[in-house]
Amino acid sequence: MKMIFDVEAKPKFGQLVVFAIQQMLAIMAATIAVPMIIGNSLTPAAAMFGAGCGTIIYQLFTKFKSPVFLGSSFAFIGSMFAAFAGGVSMSLGLLGLILGAIAAGLVYVIIAIVIKMVGVNWINKLMPAVVIGPTVAIIGLSLAGNAIGDLIKGDVALADGAMAASPYVALICGLVTLAVTMLCSTYGKKMTRLIPFILGILAGYAVAAVLTVIGNVAGIDAIKVVDFSVFTSYMLSDGAVSLKTFLSVPEFSFLGAMQGISELNWQYVATILVAYVPVAFVVFAEHVADHKNLSSIIERDLLKEPGLANTLLGDGVGSMVGAFFGGCPNTTYGESVGCVAITKNASVRTITAAAIGSILVSFITPLVAFVDSIPACVMGGVCVALYGFIAVSGLKMLQEVDLNSNRNLFTASVILIAGIGGLTLSFGAVTLTSIACALILGILTNTMLSKEKTDR
Repeated sequence: MKMIFDVEAKPKFGQLVVFAIQQMLAIMAATIAVPMIIGNSLTPAAAMFGAGCGTIIYQLFTKFKSPVFLGSSFAFIGSMFAAFAGGVSMSLGLLGLILGAIAAGLVYVIIAIVIKMVGVNWINKLMPAVVIGPTVAIIGLSLAGNAIGDLIKGDVALADGAMAASPYVALICGLVTLAVTMLCSTYGKKMTRLIPFILGILAGYAVAAVLTVIGNVAGIDAIKVVDFSVFTSYMLSDGAVSLKTFLSVPEFSFLGAMQGISELNWQYVATILVAYVPVAFVVFAEHVADHKNLSSIIERDLLKEPGLANTLLGDGVGSMVGAFFGGCPNTTYGESVGCVAITKNASVRTITAAAIGSILVSFITPLVAFVDSIPACVMGGVCVALYGFIAVSGLKMLQEVDLNSNRNLFTASVILIAGIGGLTLSFGAVTLTSIACALILGILTNTMLSKEKTDR
């Protein structure tokens, strides 16, 4: 897949700004979703700041050779909830989030050191294309339910908690977003083809906003899609126009965590380690899959240059930094990889600019409010394309795999069925996701059948 902008490309300043905004929009919904799910004083603004800082750290470790954005990791949600379990105080819980991210990051550092010493050939043998391809496909397919769920959902809630917008109205807004994105990416000229997500989101948001205004004026709940009260809650939090209406400092996790140091005890530390460390090994496997997928898209082997050890160090340390500010461990984002694949823009400068933009936006109240106000159906339309491209990228890896071989056929089959079927395993606070379970079964199947006879 030939890139329009390769990894080292230097887009013009105006283009760079627009490309960076597109990357931010692609990853923003998922990045701010994690703190909103966890609650406990975690905020979208702080998560955005942490994601931006973590991405810059990652770029430094990878020598600006890997075009991917780091955002809040969904894999650690169970671990994050465990930090607040048992009635611990808010400050101790925030401290637990940071300690957990440090522990998970150290797992990455240790694995990176091992890889530095023995190389990456064992990774390639353990996870060949027949294992990684279906696993990458599962990463996209496992998110399909989220995309479709969002596609038929508005953001305005009624008094009884139900969503106001009719699923059909939400679907129209989402499909407008998807259609504009596809048309711009396929038939667009010059810049239009490079920013399909921005144009798609703006088109979908415009339709949703117009319908919502009509719904408010005419009193028709079924066409109210955009929750405009988000702007009031962000910009008039003090009840009147003030400095916070325009600029505000995010509520960084480390500020609250400092107050919990006096409450820290070894039993709580052990709880955090049990909740975070096993998940880190799971996310390591997803890290390898993401980078192999990105390698196939940009036609460069990132596991060799800048090297898996460096990408792991960047991811691990970046995750620590992200949690220090926003409470959420970071991870490489499939949405970012999908954006690179669809727009054919692999410029690392775009990723770095997006990281800087994410940091700056976290201080600008109206922009944080706007991002938070983008309705679920609009982001669902975008995600149909993003997640679909991730799935297809994985399946493309199977093109050169001999599926007449029983070994390869069974390996791919086990991964796809386990992943699509949603096989998960829970061990206390630790949950092996469907992706992790599918990957482990695939590795075991491939290894078990490694002595397949070829003289049938």
